[in-house]
Amino acid sequence: MHAEQLFLSVVVVFHDMLREAPRTLHSLSRAYQRGIEDLAYEVVALDNGSSEALPAELVTSFGPEFRLETLDLDSPSPVGALNHGARVARGEHLMLCIDGARILSPGLLRESVRAMRCAPRAVAATLGLHLGPAPQDVSVQQGYDQDTEDRLLESCHWREDGYRLFEVASLGHSSRGGWFQTPWESNALTLSRDFYEELGGFEERFQSPGGGLANLDLFRRACEHEHSQLVVLLGEASFHQLHGGVATNAPAGHHPWESFQREYEGIRGERYERPEVEPLYLGHMPDSALPLLRSSLEVTLERSSMGKELRSLGGVRAVLRRLWPGQHDRA
Repeated sequence: MHAEQLFLSVVVVFHDMLREAPRTLHSLSRAYQRGIEDLAYEVVALDNGSSEALPAELVTSFGPEFRLETLDLDSPSPVGALNHGARVARGEHLMLCIDGARILSPGLLRESVRAMRCAPRAVAATLGLHLGPAPQDVSVQQGYDQDTEDRLLESCHWREDGYRLFEVASLGHSSRGGWFQTPWESNALTLSRDFYEELGGFEERFQSPGGGLANLDLFRRACEHEHSQLVVLLGEASFHQLHGGVATNAPAGHHPWESFQREYEGIRGERYERPEVEPLYLGHMPDSALPLLRSSLEVTLERSSMGKELRSLGGVRAVLRRLWPGQHDRA
C-alpha cells in the first residue's frame, strides 16, 4: 500500500516536448478539468531522456497534484518510463498516457473515475483525435505545421472551453471508426493498479521509438481479459499536438506501421488485431462533438446489418437527416 494513497494517478511521459507539455499539463489541472472537486489525484510527469529536460518548476506550477520524475533509460521507447511511473504513483487507479503531446478534454478525469466504478476490472478508453484538418501524417504533407497549430489553438479558445477542440480536430487512425467501433488503442488508458499489475504492465520488449505497438498491446490484453469490461467514454477525447513524432511526421509512403507490426509479431507470435469486445458507453455529448457523433453513427450503421436495410430504403444519410434536420450535411 502506498502512503497517502489517492484514487487516481495520471502517469504521462514527455520526451523533447517543451512546446507541447504546458498545454497537456494544463489540461490535467483543476483549473481546466470539470467535476473533480472531490477527486484525490496526482499527475506524475515523466521526462524521459529529453535533450532539454522539463523544468520541475514548470510542472509544479499547475498545482500541488503535479510532480516531476526525470529519467534517462537509454531507450527510444517510453515503456520503461511508464512502468517506473506506475511503480512510484500513489493511486489506486492509473491513467496511462504514453504520449505527452495530447491535450485532454475537460471531462476526461471525471468520466474515467466513473468508469472505474462500473466493474472491478474496468478499462476506460477514449478516442484519439489529431489537431488539424486530417490525421497529422496526412496534414503535414499538405502544409500543416506547428505554427499553423499554434494559431489554430489560439483561435478556438480551448483553455476556456476544452470541448471546442472537437471543432478543430479530426479522428486519428486508431479511432477512425468513431465512438461506436472499438478503438485500436487509447492514449489515456485507465484501469485499476491491481489489474495493471495482474496484466504485467507494459511489455518492455517493445523498444521501437515511441513504443511501437506497446500501448496497443496493453489495451488489447486488458480488453480481452475474460473478466474485464471496456468502458468507452462518450464526449471525451485526447487531442494530439504536432511534435515530430515517429508516426505523425513520417513522409508519405513511409509510415512505420509495418515495422511496428514486425516487432509485435516477434514478441507475440501474431499480427496485432483490434480487440473485438462489447463496450459499455459512459459520458455525455457536448454540442461541439455532435458532428463526430453523427459520423460515428453513420459508420456504425453502414457496417451493420441494419445499415444494409437502411441503404435499401434510401441510405443512411437520409435517416440521419431525419434525426438532425438541416445539420447532417454540414458534419
